[in-house]
Amino acid sequence: MILKGKKGLIFGALNDQSIAWQVAEQCIAEGAEIVLTNAPVAFRLGTVKTLSTQLNSPLIAADATKVEDLEQLVTQTMAHFGGKFDFVLHSIGMSLNIRKNKPYTDLDYGYMQQSFDISAISFHKLMKVLYEKDAVNEWGSILALSYIGAQRAFPHYHEMSEAKALLESFARSFGYHFGKDKKIRVNTISQSPTATTAGTGITGFDKFLEHSAKMSPLGNAPALDCAKYCISLFSDYTRYVTMQNLFHDGGFSTTGMSLEFME
Repeated sequence: MILKGKKGLIFGALNDQSIAWQVAEQCIAEGAEIVLTNAPVAFRLGTVKTLSTQLNSPLIAADATKVEDLEQLVTQTMAHFGGKFDFVLHSIGMSLNIRKNKPYTDLDYGYMQQSFDISAISFHKLMKVLYEKDAVNEWGSILALSYIGAQRAFPHYHEMSEAKALLESFARSFGYHFGKDKKIRVNTISQSPTATTAGTGITGFDKFLEHSAKMSPLGNAPALDCAKYCISLFSDYTRYVTMQNLFHDGGFSTTGMSLEFME
């Protein structure tokens, strides 16, 4: 059990399709204690209460775009654990323009601001609260989930490309301060396209899956394997990995051409 004795906070488990859901299950399997959190609306739309009961882990509502909610969440989490904890997963992302079927060339900028706040700025707000409250133990790990759309253009991924680029930048910039001041590491994982609730809302998502499966020498990385990769980054085996965007995509990100497209 590589997380035995460790304690963590998991954002974003909505249902059993969520990577965060599988991360939570793997955390418990590897000996950790966790607190689950999501926005209040997710309690109505998802089944995270079931996961909380199943894992015997507290579930605390918090809007990650509101600093006051995050402050209360971190305070309650520290009270539950009796002090600092060891790892955090930020698995939050949503594009209102995608939900409203707005084309990229005619985005609603109010929606865009909200998308950035939910998907990326929330990560900075979370880290600010963790930093100020000194909530994470030395050699702890803060992790967020990203996608290669941060570096490449994907039709219909819309402003989520910019949101993920911002998310990765926050990990690098805040990661410096966390490392220098508190010996805590901050990273992002760029996962293969995955059939989560958010992912399947993208127009042409099946084509994303099909294309990346053909381009990746190992094929698309399943959600469960992504969860296991997250666990490795929470563990002591990766204590000196920080400020990185780590691709977990079967080799897609470094493949120029695959045989499937040449035959």
